[in-house]
Amino acid sequence: MPGLVTSPTRELQHINMDTDNKKTEKYRGGNLKYRLQCKSSQATKTEGLCFEDMSQWSQSLERLLSSKYGMKIFQAFLKSEFSDENIEFWVVCEEFKKIRNSFRMSSRAKKIFKRYIQAESPREINIDQKTRERIQLNIEAPSAVCFDDAQKIVYGLMERDSYPRFLKSDIYRTLMDSTSQSVNM
Repeated sequence: MPGLVTSPTRELQHINMDTDNKKTEKYRGGNLKYRLQCKSSQATKTEGLCFEDMSQWSQSLERLLSSKYGMKIFQAFLKSEFSDENIEFWVVCEEFKKIRNSFRMSSRAKKIFKRYIQAESPREINIDQKTRERIQLNIEAPSAVCFDDAQKIVYGLMERDSYPRFLKSDIYRTLMDSTSQSVNM
């Protein structure tokens, strides 16, 4: 991630934590470096983002993903490393589990399979062939758990690889430094 961070004080300039207001976000999809930067003072004033919450993120991937801001920052980190298909798949599976309409579930299961599971798919995740084949059978009569095996594999990969890299990243360290400075003032 060389070159992503220009200076710790500028690291947090212009981060948009309000995901509910994406339509009005001027730089949506723009330069990652620009989106991840905001003034330290802005970060400490962001509702819900504080040192105590952020320090919880280092305790487990589960705690990071259960935090609205933690999830968004982790996704941005993975996107900056061109490895966001795993978190994207994991989130899609969580949303899939909430579907109650069988027609919608069937349609969505096929889309998820084509996008993430099928060999050579656009956002193919790293799973074994046996799991891939089992999912292909499962989506013929889909249920809320038909992607659970793949989701567990992906979670394990993130937990062992992506998550430790995130905790060592300039993004996380700079956020922690900026929020801890506001606590010490």
